[in-house]
Amino acid sequence: MEDAMNPYSDEKIVDSWEKNASPWSAAVRGGYIESRKLITDKAIVEAVLSHSPESVLDIGCGEGWLIRALSSQVAHLVGVDVVPDLIDQAESAGGGHFLVASYEDIAAGAVEGLFDAVVCNFSLLGKESVEALFVAIPTILKPGGVFIFSFGAVDVAGEHRNCVMGPEIYYSSLGVNGFVQAVMSAGAVVRHLEYDQYPQTHG
Repeated sequence: MEDAMNPYSDEKIVDSWEKNASPWSAAVRGGYIESRKLITDKAIVEAVLSHSPESVLDIGCGEGWLIRALSSQVAHLVGVDVVPDLIDQAESAGGGHFLVASYEDIAAGAVEGLFDAVVCNFSLLGKESVEALFVAIPTILKPGGVFIFSFGAVDVAGEHRNCVMGPEIYYSSLGVNGFVQAVMSAGAVVRHLEYDQYPQTHG
């Protein structure tokens, strides 16, 4: 009963994505999400490649599109997601190595090795688990490594629902100020903050 009232419940978030794994994969691979086509896909790829990484960890990789997009230019790619069906689809498409793991698993050391870049592309969903992940990120980065993440630019933390694919997806966000505070609380420094607003295109 408590989770039903908690807008940041990991169980609610994971359950929603498990139910919608197939529609999500179809939407991403079919290019059905306009904002991704116009702005966000290009923006995250360019942000990662601007650092010329030799290794990248994609946390919340979904069906693996970002791994595939980077595969021709990055030698070592690892994608992680908590939803087994999404990892199965990512593995079938290839491009890197894939692992089923939660934020808590990653914070506890489930992913081996260090990376030049760690990426979370619209995958920071929740509160306590996300804050714990932020604290753990420096331990899986190589010296001089970067943590790149994107999120819906909502000013106020809270829960959200989106029906862009048809079936409703539930997620929650810390909001702009919450994410900045989480970075600072983890002892890291915000080096760059970019705001891309649909329907403007990323240029």
